[in-house]
Amino acid sequence: MPKKLKQKKEMVRSPKGMRDMLVADIRYKEKILEKAREIAEFYGFQPIKTPHLEHTELFERPLGDASDVVEKQMYTLKTKGGDSLTLRPEGTAPIVRAYAENGMVSWPHPVKLYYSGSFFRHENPQKGRLREFHQFGIELLGDHDAIMDALAIKVLYLAITELGLKNILVHINSIGDRVCRPQYKKELTAYYRKKINYICKDCKRRLKDNPLRLLDCKDPGCQEQKAGAPQMVDFLCEECKTHFREVLEFLDEAGIPYTLDHNLVRGFDYYGRTVFELFLERGAKEKGQEKEKIDAVEAKPENGAAEEPSSIALGGGGRYDELMYILGGRPLPAAGGGLGVERIIHEMKLAEISPKIPPEPKVFLIQIGPAAKKRSFMLLEEMRKAGIGVGESLSRDNLRTQLNIAAKVGAKISLILGQKEAMTDSIILRYMDEGVQETVLQKKMVERIKEKLKKMPRTARVAALPEIKPSEPEAIS
Repeated sequence: MPKKLKQKKEMVRSPKGMRDMLVADIRYKEKILEKAREIAEFYGFQPIKTPHLEHTELFERPLGDASDVVEKQMYTLKTKGGDSLTLRPEGTAPIVRAYAENGMVSWPHPVKLYYSGSFFRHENPQKGRLREFHQFGIELLGDHDAIMDALAIKVLYLAITELGLKNILVHINSIGDRVCRPQYKKELTAYYRKKINYICKDCKRRLKDNPLRLLDCKDPGCQEQKAGAPQMVDFLCEECKTHFREVLEFLDEAGIPYTLDHNLVRGFDYYGRTVFELFLERGAKEKGQEKEKIDAVEAKPENGAAEEPSSIALGGGGRYDELMYILGGRPLPAAGGGLGVERIIHEMKLAEISPKIPPEPKVFLIQIGPAAKKRSFMLLEEMRKAGIGVGESLSRDNLRTQLNIAAKVGAKISLILGQKEAMTDSIILRYMDEGVQETVLQKKMVERIKEKLKKMPRTARVAALPEIKPSEPEAIS
């Protein structure tokens, strides 16, 4: 007697917050990366790829021990040799490491690099945010000039808008540097100590470890306390004030819409001076640039408002002149930013923006019988080299089944290869719209197909299929 099968186990599923990317989303992703690479390379950026695994301290040092990423979200493992490695949660620190490790200091500066790939954070999955997510990023290394900050914003802004998304608004702020930021932190700490009973548990800890993070909290109660908080713009030193003004002037010149967001600080310790995020304002009407006067940098502006539910951040970045020093090297001025691919895909779908889809093949290869199937293997390669898109169903043997598939995919020409054609080096070209066919030598096939396709209208409809008499009997499918 046959052995009894064990009870069926539950099918293994993908980990929480990680998912398969299927063909539709892959097409969107390819379109996003193609556009971003096109713009980046025009502006002189070169590609770079860094490992998915890095030494844990590469992220612990610059991101800050008190950051949510280091405290709660990093995927860290111990190797058999005792090393602590982490799946990269962000792309900037690995780029700076690669700069130092590969001798890029000898390259012409600024060194402009772009990258894309998977990143990992153990956070609560939500719409447009996963535990394995994809980003496109750019970094400009080795230059203090404010035009570098503006260029980082411009490249990312163009990548989003040229994909067809509208109402993109840049939120921008300056968080000063090591000269002027300490005094601001002191004032901010004093303000929040008076509000200690109204802020969340995490913010009470942040008040001690890193008060700037108080402005980044999304807790509703903490959001209310931001309105009266002191603003960094009032504490900027002359150098930071001048730098920020120049960044805004470049954005004005480029016609990039922006708004001063005085609560914007970003989440990592390595940022200084310019920080920015690119928001899609779903409810906004199309309008020209919101021209914030440069005098607003010197005069006290109105308090920033909390983020509207109709807004979604698609990317962000800033300047990080201290990152190389934090990692153990000499100070290196730098700026950059990144885009969240999944969020952009989501917004493109809402806006009904289609990805780039390869055209349906206009030619379909049909084979009947063992000899024809073997020969069709080589004919497909001949047409690939000739640049002719071809559909096929090599595992099918039934003529009628294959003709029906050819009709469904909208093929204009069906190539029918039976046993007789395989032996005589010929092939039947069936013109689907006209319902007629001709036999040509296989060596003339490519030339004849190109000639016929050139004359065919692009919107021809598939005609009904009359009876066909193949050279070999139909096989049973």
